[in-house]
Amino acid sequence: MHISRREFLQTLAIASASGLELKQSFAGGTHKLKKTNSKNNIQSENMYEVKPYGNVSLIHMTDVHAQLTPLYYREANNNITQSKFNNKPQYLAGDNLLKHYGIESSSPLAHALTNIDFTELAKRYGKMGGYAHITSLVKTLRAQRPSALLLDGGDNWQGSATSLWTNAQDMVDANKILGLDVMTGHWEFTYGATRVKEIIENDLKDQTDFVAHNVIDKDFGDSIFKPYVIKEQNGIPVAIIGQAFPYTAVGNPGYMYPKWSFGIREQALQDTINMVKKAGAEAIVLLSHNGLDVDLKLATRVVGLDAILGGHTHDALPKAKVVKNKSGKTLVINSGCAGKFVSLLDFNVRNKRVVGYQYKLLPVFSNLIQADTVMQRYIDNIRQPFLPRLKEELAFTNDLLYRRGTFNGSFDQIIVDALMKTFDADIAFSPGFRWGMSVLPGTAITYEDVMNQTAITYPVADVNYITGERIKLILEDVADNIFNPDPYYQQGGDMVRVGGLQYSINPTAKIGERISEMTLRGQPLQANKKYKVAGWAVVSEYLEGIPIWDVVANYLRDKKVVSIKNINTPKLKNS
Repeated sequence: MHISRREFLQTLAIASASGLELKQSFAGGTHKLKKTNSKNNIQSENMYEVKPYGNVSLIHMTDVHAQLTPLYYREANNNITQSKFNNKPQYLAGDNLLKHYGIESSSPLAHALTNIDFTELAKRYGKMGGYAHITSLVKTLRAQRPSALLLDGGDNWQGSATSLWTNAQDMVDANKILGLDVMTGHWEFTYGATRVKEIIENDLKDQTDFVAHNVIDKDFGDSIFKPYVIKEQNGIPVAIIGQAFPYTAVGNPGYMYPKWSFGIREQALQDTINMVKKAGAEAIVLLSHNGLDVDLKLATRVVGLDAILGGHTHDALPKAKVVKNKSGKTLVINSGCAGKFVSLLDFNVRNKRVVGYQYKLLPVFSNLIQADTVMQRYIDNIRQPFLPRLKEELAFTNDLLYRRGTFNGSFDQIIVDALMKTFDADIAFSPGFRWGMSVLPGTAITYEDVMNQTAITYPVADVNYITGERIKLILEDVADNIFNPDPYYQQGGDMVRVGGLQYSINPTAKIGERISEMTLRGQPLQANKKYKVAGWAVVSEYLEGIPIWDVVANYLRDKKVVSIKNINTPKLKNS
């Protein structure tokens, strides 16, 4: 079913009027939450014309993962963690999320934020994101607030075939057209230290500040990048401090940046906040790629931040979270992923301090926002040489293909099945990446679709013979990364995807006790027996061999038609 543009606009306006926008009063050192009628900020003809508020404006996006064109991206049907966190807003999914925020089911916002009726609603509302559409939206917001700063929270340069094949240049040049002011990083670093420094020193130097206070030289402790930048907006000094992904050297290959040290560096952050405040900053924000839970904990432990604009865990927050700390309160926002959302944070700064704010999470519906002609021309030109390869149809899918979910996704199932088939392996492991676009049922799976799931700089697939005992240790280690009750020990991502092996998991248990009942073809896994295990994305050493995209593409060419009869997920206990 399709709806007209007018009906779509009306539906968006109704969804937007459901109390999703909040204003916060900071007067007198207190934080009194005020609900406002968001209809006041919705023009009848254009829901993206948000009424200006205050005198400082920040436009935020994150985790675009190099997606220049509009896309489908299905959100998680579950977001399991330690049971004491499961009812927190950041872990809500599906109906629970809609109920918590008062969002009408089947509305555009419901579609953007959840997996519910995804295929039907995707056909109704169309694709989301796309840099040409984001550009038009950013121009609209900047026309309303000319001095607004555009910030990117990282994972911008990686995640597509063209970003990989151009060594990130396609995204770097697109960001120039977009007018990006400040960014930080994570997957950007997987292009290697030399390439990252080359881009920052040559391509970004005249326009975009790359900030990361928490990346230092291993030998001398010197900052690798600018720790912060102070930008003046309407006569008000605004400090943006960068916080790159603190576990980059653990979650990604450390050999690509051997002299760089990463970390949360809580005290260094506090010192930087104090420094920029002494330098005259009247509004101070952290541009973070920590992940939401880390940001929430950090906000309780450092003082002086007006807001944390976060990313990494791909959460889209319809409301800003207000976190108390020793000296006041800090806002925490997250802006989703894949270009599906752009966040707008307006501050009212008076007497050298933030006294109020307005926050709006804006879904980017590409059939509602007209594409910017300059950006669209650039995208068409940069993609043209690659189109024959990108558009190759490998197979046909009868089912919705997606990745996002705590334990597995249908496209992940294709990857582990391809690994087991190609290498005649007993078991397959595939990383729990949260990037990777969706493919609707009844359509062709293209080479570009495969690259959207696999485009990394360390893609080699390999086989090892591993004991049952070691397999359990691997699963326990990954599970602790996901389910550790202390956010500072969580590194983002979802649980490793597993093919062939069945097991049970108790997220609330201690490390070493979460994984049980491991079976292979109906038989218990034997601790001392070695099993043939296929995998990819090895972070410990450089490998040569067949890249994962060739493994998957060849598998699909042979299969021709894909029907996902069973997605291999563990049995969940006590959650």
